[in-house]
Amino acid sequence: MDAKDTVRPLGLLALQSRIKEALDDTFLETVWLQAEISELKQNPSGHCYLTLVEKDPRSNALVAKASAVVWASTWRMVKPYFAAQTGRPLEAGLSVLVRVQVSYSPVYGLSLVVYDIDPSFTVGQLELARQRTIARLQAEGMFDMNSQLDLPPLPRRLAVISSATAAGYRDFMRHLEGNEYGFRFRTRLFQAVMQGAEAPASIIAALDAVAAEADAFDAVLILRGGGGAMDLVCYDDYDLAVNVAQFPLPVLTGIGHDHDYHIVDQVAHTHVKTPTALADWIVERFAAEAWQVESLLQRLHLAVRSKAVRQQGVIDALALRVSHAATTRHAAASRDLTALSQRLTRAAADRHTDALRRLDALALRISRAAADRHTDALRRLDALALRLDAVDPQRALDRGFLLALRNGRRAAAAAAFAPGDRLTLLFRDGAVEAQVRAVQPSAADLPPAGDLPSAADLLPASDLPSAG
Repeated sequence: MDAKDTVRPLGLLALQSRIKEALDDTFLETVWLQAEISELKQNPSGHCYLTLVEKDPRSNALVAKASAVVWASTWRMVKPYFAAQTGRPLEAGLSVLVRVQVSYSPVYGLSLVVYDIDPSFTVGQLELARQRTIARLQAEGMFDMNSQLDLPPLPRRLAVISSATAAGYRDFMRHLEGNEYGFRFRTRLFQAVMQGAEAPASIIAALDAVAAEADAFDAVLILRGGGGAMDLVCYDDYDLAVNVAQFPLPVLTGIGHDHDYHIVDQVAHTHVKTPTALADWIVERFAAEAWQVESLLQRLHLAVRSKAVRQQGVIDALALRVSHAATTRHAAASRDLTALSQRLTRAAADRHTDALRRLDALALRISRAAADRHTDALRRLDALALRLDAVDPQRALDRGFLLALRNGRRAAAAAAFAPGDRLTLLFRDGAVEAQVRAVQPSAADLPPAGDLPSAADLLPASDLPSAG
């Protein structure tokens, strides 16, 4: 026979009613519960709804999860009390110790009603997490990495990570730029969220931006003014501490009040208490260097003055010796100069006489050469005059020759003329204007001399000049 035929099945409500009875009998009173807040939502009605979880401490895997509610009447008291005691609000990611009443509803299931929260537990849990982070960094060999970098003696180019509206940043800039010595610095602000759950990632992003221009800076400064202890828990974050420890530039921190000392401070190159103290620390480095330079200048001045006094005595003694020596040498030099002057005078007179003799001989030679060249030139001129006289056209005319001119120029051949050309014939006693009727190419074609026409026959009667 089947079991379902002998056992009457339960309804869902009956089952859940049994669960509720069992839980009510087991949890007659409230219990203190340790868990982590994974989600927190405040309803407009004033109630606050939480999601509580527990994780495996080794793998961080989720092992338990439950919903919880803080009714408005309780939330109005718990919320400000927790913030006042811890310095931060209740938010996701916090480990809490809460007093709850276990409740079970057939409709809504298991729920936890929160009646109280112990803030001291949360602070203690954060300290435990802080110690674990320190131990991890030390085991990984990163705790002292940044402190081993060389910080320039006078860091002047400063990358500042802070919020532009933060009072700590403004105090830092006022102390740095308004220093009494007049030192000048070059600062550049890389803005970031400086508190709360978003701060580690925001500061890491700013560090990455600085690293991209690392050559432009001497150091990077992380500044955050005062706040509650819980406001500054973000500076115990492991990822942020790793980025600071491994940063390629020296990291200087001025975070929080005098009593705060966070993991980021411990892995940084240099830590001071506040942003103002960090500004003063930087200025004091320059002031100490200036004081050393001034002290060195004073010592150098005293040394130079002392040495100058000693050297002046040496110079005075040397000057006296030089004066005596100069007087002695001056007398000897005067005698030598007198003797040299006499020798030079005699030598100059001898050379002057010799030069006069040489000039006289040279003048005689020049005079004779000039006379010879003058005579030769006259002879050449006479010969040239005879040659010119022989070719004089007037002499040819006087001997009975004539000259033929074409356009005012002498024509040397018959080929220079063409029929119809006008020509001028020059005779010893005058000129004849004529016109060419024909040009014979060869003298062999001409008629006998006795048959040649006269100049009068060559021109028309109207063209012949009148006797007058």
